Amino acid sequence: MIEVYIDGASAGNPGPSGAGVFIKGHGTAEKYSIPLGIMSNHEAEYHAFIKALQICHQKEYKTVSFRTDSELVNRGVEKEFAKNKAFAPLLSEALELSRKFDLFFMKWIPSSENKVADELARTAIRKNDRINDHE
Repeated sequence: MIEVYIDGASAGNPGPSGAGVFIKGHGTAEKYSIPLGIMSNHEAEYHAFIKALQICHQKEYKTVSFRTDSELVNRGVEKEFAKNKAFAPLLSEALELSRKFDLFFMKWIPSSENKVADELARTAIRKNDRINDHE
């Protein structure tokens, strides 16, 4: 079973944002810091989830267990419903991707257990600055 820890972060709300994805399984660990541009913290959480699903799908993982400290994302997945209509398209995309796995699990964890993904998301925020510096 592959364990996937995800986190989204924003410097400001909205502000420069990033996704952190930490994947453990089969004796390996993969780390991703993905700059997301300007968005709210909640949007960043959803985008982190989508990016992680895409990575796992590309790597052809079949059984995945996701961990998030975002109650919003976890609740959205559990209920297959986004209370805020702005998040509905993001949730819909994530749910569609999650159905491509043989087994998919989502579990809420406290932020104290999600430190690696949080650090990766914060690193990704700083990558936004470097992208803008080169434009």
